[in-house]
Amino acid sequence: MRVETWAELAARQDGMIARRQLRSLGIDRDRVRNQVAARRWALRSSTVLSTFTGPLGLRHRLWLAALHAGGESLVGGLSAAAAHGLRRWDRDEVSVLVDDQLLLEPLPGIRWVRTRRPLAALRDPRSALPLCRLEPALLLFAGYTRSSRAAHGVIAAAVQQRLTTPSQLMTWIERMQPLRRASQFRRSLLEIAGGAQSVGELDVARMCRRFDLPRPHRQVRRRDATGRVRYTDCEWDLPNGHIIVLEIDGSFHMETEHWEEDMARERRLSVPGRTSIRCTVRELRDQPADVVADLRRLGVGTAIPRGRVV
Repeated sequence: MRVETWAELAARQDGMIARRQLRSLGIDRDRVRNQVAARRWALRSSTVLSTFTGPLGLRHRLWLAALHAGGESLVGGLSAAAAHGLRRWDRDEVSVLVDDQLLLEPLPGIRWVRTRRPLAALRDPRSALPLCRLEPALLLFAGYTRSSRAAHGVIAAAVQQRLTTPSQLMTWIERMQPLRRASQFRRSLLEIAGGAQSVGELDVARMCRRFDLPRPHRQVRRRDATGRVRYTDCEWDLPNGHIIVLEIDGSFHMETEHWEEDMARERRLSVPGRTSIRCTVRELRDQPADVVADLRRLGVGTAIPRGRVV
């Protein structure tokens, strides 16, 4: 059986290689020292080298972290989510899941996340990089991050970006018991499966339950004045035939380009019989009573209790 060369192994690992791997291929310490001295290779940690001397990109840093930890360690958390394609949740720090008993020296920009869970069962078999599957990576981050809002937001984002589904996440929640915030995640995933595709829309659902508002229609398909298909966040049909539209602005709406685009979108969706108002995700979180007061002023009534016949 043909043995893989160090060059082939390094190429498969984006130019990164561990000392232990080199030893297993017959590359001794002196040869490594000569390569580094000749500036063909570079020492990136006490145990990992690169077979190039330029700056490290994100993929190189992921390999550095995983190879330095060794064993069954996996790139996890938001680092794994980014590797799976999650957008707009990037972090400079690389997260690596490591065995709870493993002793590791600190590395700048790398965070060791200790766990007693069986790491081999969490590894993505499709990836050459030691990478956690998307669903457990998301759930472990969401379960133990300090911010409950970030926890629910990243799960909603992954579903919205079609990287996973509520059903797949539900399955992993059951596999990973005990999991902090599990009951909250189940509730959010049921709402997401019902049409709430952003953390702002989840906040609307919670606001409606808390203040006894009727549940709105979500992501309603509309054509604007130019004929382009648009989707509104939330709509309430009033008894008189009028429609109240609530659009939810996330933090990215503060960018001028997005803000102006949203203003143009709102103008082109405006027609007689439909009133559109806006709020921010911060208002939904911190001042939901004010949003409710405005909706009631415009005619949105009280939810009909279940079981009541009208």
